[in-house]
Amino acid sequence: MKTFKRVVVTGLGALTPIGNTVQDYWQGLANGVSGCAAITRFDASKFRTRFACELKGLDMQNFIPRQEARKMDPFAQYAVVAADEAIKDAGFDIEKFRDPDAATEINREKAGVIWGSGIGGLKTFEEEMIYFGKGDGTPKINPFFIPKMIADSASGNLSIRYGFRGPNYVTVSACASANNAIIDAFNYIRLGRMNLCVTGGSEAAVTIASVGGFTAMRAMSERNDDPTTASRPYDKDRDGFVVGEGAGALILEEYEHALARGAKIYCELIGGGMSSDAYHITAPHPNGYGALLAMKDALDDAGIAPTEIDYINTHGTSTPIGDPQELKAIVELFGDHAYQLNISSTKSMTGHLLGGAGAVEAVASILALQHQIVPPTINHFTADPEVDSRLNLTLNVAQARAMTTVMSNGFGFGGHNAAVIFRKI
Repeated sequence: MKTFKRVVVTGLGALTPIGNTVQDYWQGLANGVSGCAAITRFDASKFRTRFACELKGLDMQNFIPRQEARKMDPFAQYAVVAADEAIKDAGFDIEKFRDPDAATEINREKAGVIWGSGIGGLKTFEEEMIYFGKGDGTPKINPFFIPKMIADSASGNLSIRYGFRGPNYVTVSACASANNAIIDAFNYIRLGRMNLCVTGGSEAAVTIASVGGFTAMRAMSERNDDPTTASRPYDKDRDGFVVGEGAGALILEEYEHALARGAKIYCELIGGGMSSDAYHITAPHPNGYGALLAMKDALDDAGIAPTEIDYINTHGTSTPIGDPQELKAIVELFGDHAYQLNISSTKSMTGHLLGGAGAVEAVASILALQHQIVPPTINHFTADPEVDSRLNLTLNVAQARAMTTVMSNGFGFGGHNAAVIFRKI
């Protein structure tokens, strides 16, 4: 019988609406900072929703030469920024990786990139079609249109950047995409197919098409008079999610491989679970059954009991029908232990990064484990009678807590559900 190898996290990267580095992101999380403000990416004055959680103070020229950046959609650029931070954090020399002839401490054929994005190069597609629509019908298309737009351009660019020749692809499962990418990377490493993988996810969806499309669905908050508090998971008056942008990156590594090179180890990834609601293209199962199955699958995969989980970073998007269903699933699965858990939605601060959400929330969960502090669910003002009042939703203020094992959930349109579990070493 094949024995699974252990998988650990040796590097982190984050590019978020509340911090452009892991350190700044953690400070934003711990202090309950809202990343939401008026949209600057385009003129949103005629939209129902005129705010988002945008990145702030980011000069891409500090990370990617202009000529390279022109060939990449923002979602792929964000992937590079977060992945570069994670690679450096893991103790690697990026410039050495970029030299195909340089000797490195890893086998590049056993190193890969598995990334997540729910939409990919939407801004590129949008701009090209708007440009085309203003013309006379002559097909004047940018030669970089296709390679910038396709979702796998993120993993492709990262693989080229680091010279990694192992598995290289992007998972697309809406807002579960990054969690699915992390689980795939986990499985490749524990099966011995890879020694190391750059994984995570990114999204650049603060665009005309995205905001217009989600508002047409009435899925987004319309709290234009008070955008700072618009993302309010579990609050009675929540009225939809707030779109965010950015990226999160993890370096996953086989445990013995990490030890051999003297790597810093944040924690161990011990399980991943997936399921489908098989119910509706956008709405979650009314009893949270799909969410329950994914969490149960993750627990079974990790070989642990529900009572071993200390904290759950929930999907918690601030939508009227989504939030209660996830909590119902937690109570059903965890029983009395549900009331011993800390639960929080960091989307109250970052907004919803869609396909990148699972990555930045995995980073948040790992940092919570490292610092033994649970980041809060901010913007909670009015209790919702649909939400079990006995649950500790870590409302408005971070809480210190001794933690050994944490779970991070990600669910997406189409009924995609994925959960990952990290344990302190």
